[in-house]
Amino acid sequence: MRGRRGDRMTINIQEHMAINVCPGPIRPIRQISDYFPRGPGPEGGGGGGGEAPAHLVPLALAPPAALLGATTPEDGAEVDSYDSDDATALGTLEFDLLYDRASCTLHCSILRAKGLKPMDFNGLADPYVKLHLLPGACKANKLKTKTQRNTLNPVWNEDLTYSGITDDDITHKVLRIAVCDEDKLSHNEFIGEIRVPLRRLKPSQKKHFNICLERQLASPSSMSAALRGISCYLKELEQAEQGQGLLEERGRILLSLSYSSRRRGLLVGILRCAHLAAMDVNGYSDPYVKTYLRPDVDKKSKHKTCVKKKTLNPEFNEEFFYEIELSTLATKTLEVTVWDYDIGKSNDFIGGVSLGPGARGEARKHWSDCLQQPDAALERWHTLTSELPPAAGALSSA
Repeated sequence: MRGRRGDRMTINIQEHMAINVCPGPIRPIRQISDYFPRGPGPEGGGGGGGEAPAHLVPLALAPPAALLGATTPEDGAEVDSYDSDDATALGTLEFDLLYDRASCTLHCSILRAKGLKPMDFNGLADPYVKLHLLPGACKANKLKTKTQRNTLNPVWNEDLTYSGITDDDITHKVLRIAVCDEDKLSHNEFIGEIRVPLRRLKPSQKKHFNICLERQLASPSSMSAALRGISCYLKELEQAEQGQGLLEERGRILLSLSYSSRRRGLLVGILRCAHLAAMDVNGYSDPYVKTYLRPDVDKKSKHKTCVKKKTLNPEFNEEFFYEIELSTLATKTLEVTVWDYDIGKSNDFIGGVSLGPGARGEARKHWSDCLQQPDAALERWHTLTSELPPAAGALSSA
């Protein structure tokens, strides 16, 4: 802005100190004086003199819309989608969940997000979504979408599937959905998360969600969150006192059991595993499965599948046979362990499960149904835990 020749221009201190306080991406201000309207004068500027015009709008009293530039078209979309309220400042996420009881699968359709919090210097983000089933080993059951570059309103339309999900999982587990910003030069940054108790789902009925992201619940920042954490701690302590144990989940395995009356023996099918724990530095494992029928004095009951390279979701489709009478089988325990194959050193234990009269929950029921329904092939998913069977410890290199 320019005055007449010979006039001394006086700039109000408010104009000197004006800054763009608009949340979200920082944009250059074309003319700071646009925020301080002046009266008519030569070249649109105010005249000389030591005082500002009487109708000059003070900074403290200026309408918020004028100061934030909300009326400019280029600012409208992103400013509107980025609310300053704590509940919506992180953005919203839209997704679908479907539990298929027949196939024991949980289908997660990650659709889109809106108004995400800017994480990069350009005022945008490179968002992706990762899923975890809690409680459980996060590395063993993590699923992840692709990364969408330079956007606060990403669209994924990706389907992520959990296999081996049982009715017990639907009753007790929680799905954690986290939105993160990918950073190639440093650690990825957390934007927000949502936790959905699976008990809210009904079998074979797709449920649609459109929920505001929340701050990370693992580090409580308010009294309500702290109380929620104390409640979870007391619940886990109660489970431990009841003898249920708090074993880390290391993935799932699909087993088939059938007692053959004609062959007089047990057929054990090792079908597949899902979401195994990663044991190698490349983020994968080289898994194989071993089975024993305990007690095994002569150590002749070992069977072993082939090794599947670099995968956390191997398919084996192998079958083993144990020649044994049905009455004797009732006193036996089938021990199934999953290992990561390593060249030149001991193999790493991934997880295991035991089926027999001393087992609990689904493992015991599967074994009991096999004894009571001869010649019927019964397929069930089982949870692999971090508990290493005593007899298997000495055989880790086998």
